[in-house]
Amino acid sequence: MRLIQFENSAGQRQVGVIEDQQLRVLRNTVSTRELALAAIRNQRSLQQEAHQRGSDPGPDYGQLLQLGRVLPPLDHEDPAHCLISGTGLTHLGSASTRDQMHQQDAGADTGMTDTLRIFKWGLAGGKPEAGQAGVQPEWFYKGDGSIVVRPGADFPLPVFAEDAGEEPELTGLYVIGDDGLPYRVGYALGNEFSDHLMERRNYLYLAHSKLRHCAYGPELRVGELPSHLQGSSRIVRGGQVLWEKAFLTGEGNMCHSLANLEYHHFKYTQFLRPGDVHVHYFGTATLSFADGVRPRPGDRFQISLETFGAPLENGIGESAQPLAIGQVRPL
Repeated sequence: MRLIQFENSAGQRQVGVIEDQQLRVLRNTVSTRELALAAIRNQRSLQQEAHQRGSDPGPDYGQLLQLGRVLPPLDHEDPAHCLISGTGLTHLGSASTRDQMHQQDAGADTGMTDTLRIFKWGLAGGKPEAGQAGVQPEWFYKGDGSIVVRPGADFPLPVFAEDAGEEPELTGLYVIGDDGLPYRVGYALGNEFSDHLMERRNYLYLAHSKLRHCAYGPELRVGELPSHLQGSSRIVRGGQVLWEKAFLTGEGNMCHSLANLEYHHFKYTQFLRPGDVHVHYFGTATLSFADGVRPRPGDRFQISLETFGAPLENGIGESAQPLAIGQVRPL
């Protein structure tokens, strides 16, 4: 089952099921979060809860996308209760570009970087036996729900940004039940927009480089995933394809299991507040940055993967003005 959230012609939020590219609107449902919490309380699967409510024929899906009325497939009405986070160095082959970025002097023999160390730890212990915890991955914070842009929208580019790079990724979407336990609602395509030039300056700037807007969707895929997934990441400039490359994801192409990544996120009790939403990026091994591409305002990102339905498309907008120096005032 694949779900979307959208705004109807009256501006009201609705949830729809995509079946053979046709949209059916769930009755009496205004958000995926509300649907998921009801499923938990009723001890049903998400698919069972959706089927129980029934559906009616909906508007044209393609037109909704074209008009920018498709929302992220899971969110929270209070953005402060939606946490966006991620893990890196999780995919086979992901260490090469990062290792090059983190070499302070490419001409010197610096030995093994921390990047390679943590990647090798993942190779050795990222897929433990069922019921056991493996080695913990690199983890980062991106922001709360206020940094999420809807499918089709532009990423605001801060004036202090040095790069505007895409990261095509698989994302896990979760809600915390009334019992304080995390429930995976499903998966979605994601673009974990980042500043790779800033990160390359020093790996301790990773935290800064991740504090950018992001996108995921447009569809939420319910249920288990194939172990091998191959998609395409593309940048379009002036109507022409500037760069395009395949990307691989799914557990068969990762050095960590999804269960291990989920455990090391939700082991922190501050992430188990009932009703909260979590969006977690599982990492990538494919970056245009590695090929010397520098996206700029006006460019369009297109990330597609057949099993997730419609592609995720976003642009780069004009620079957003930050708080001016001296605007922090004593009381």
